[in-house]
Amino acid sequence: MGQAYRIDCLQYANWSEKIFRQMREGAVDAVHVTIAYHENFRETVLNIERWNRWFEQFPDMIFQGRWASDVKLARETGRTAIFFGFQNPSPIEDDIGLVEIVHTLGARFMQLSYNNQSLLATGCYEAEDPGITRMGRQVIKEMNRVGLVIDMSHTADRSTLEAIEISERPIAITHANPHVWAPALRNKKDDVLRALTQSGGMLGFSFYPHHLKDKSACTLQSFCEMVARTAETFGVEHLGIGSDLCQDQPDSVVEWMRVGRWSKEIDYGEGSASAPGFPPMPDWFHDNRDFGNIESGLREVGFADGDVDAVMGGNWLRFFDRNFGSQLDQG
Repeated sequence: MGQAYRIDCLQYANWSEKIFRQMREGAVDAVHVTIAYHENFRETVLNIERWNRWFEQFPDMIFQGRWASDVKLARETGRTAIFFGFQNPSPIEDDIGLVEIVHTLGARFMQLSYNNQSLLATGCYEAEDPGITRMGRQVIKEMNRVGLVIDMSHTADRSTLEAIEISERPIAITHANPHVWAPALRNKKDDVLRALTQSGGMLGFSFYPHHLKDKSACTLQSFCEMVARTAETFGVEHLGIGSDLCQDQPDSVVEWMRVGRWSKEIDYGEGSASAPGFPPMPDWFHDNRDFGNIESGLREVGFADGDVDAVMGGNWLRFFDRNFGSQLDQG
């Protein structure tokens, strides 16, 4: 039996040849990369231009992924397929017509909010959550039509539950953990996870320390036992990895992520006010070369080989296959 597919459904690294080489050393077949936090449409296009240059410079290591079949092509050619995603709906501005445009440009995931209230939904840091907005309902319908996956990783509970109910296609929470294990604002409560998984959606487990039990000191065993409990409760077929790896980013990027343009004041979010930068990663996952540690840890807590394969990438591959195309393509 060949090695399982390895798919990471969220990274926001400071991209470089070094990281691309580490992806190959770690045999990572596909990565969903954030290409927009608070950027408008034109700024997002500039970020795509930057990626196009990397694809041109490093064609032996990376290429742009658009369909599930590209994950298989990546495996066959010894490369990593890069799938674009947004952590905020800002790239579509206030224009529903841009949903189809960004999908044509290669976007495959879009969060409906990033911590704050957006034109579409409520972020997890707002005091009140009125749910999906009028525009949000229409954008969900359009995202369903073209094959742009709804991501609710940074969205508040009511909005997330409503998105699951409104969407005609399964949604994803690409990078978060169960709230019962680590009660961070962004981690998801059981009622949300139940609705997500019962509707065919996917949860990607995050390695970002603010979302881990014991933060940077979280052990591999603790993390893998959490995955096991989640699999027992909600079904292993709905689980994958979304590491939220922010490798080599300067601390100034945290300010952009949390503050964007909406505030003059630094928003420390889930971090310490005395240390607003990136926290140290746990010792079992520093970069893309460490995915083998996750596989070993899952086996040590009792996962069968087939279930390890599913969590490491098989489940995401199936989800990509069913959800990246238009509804017409899906019959």
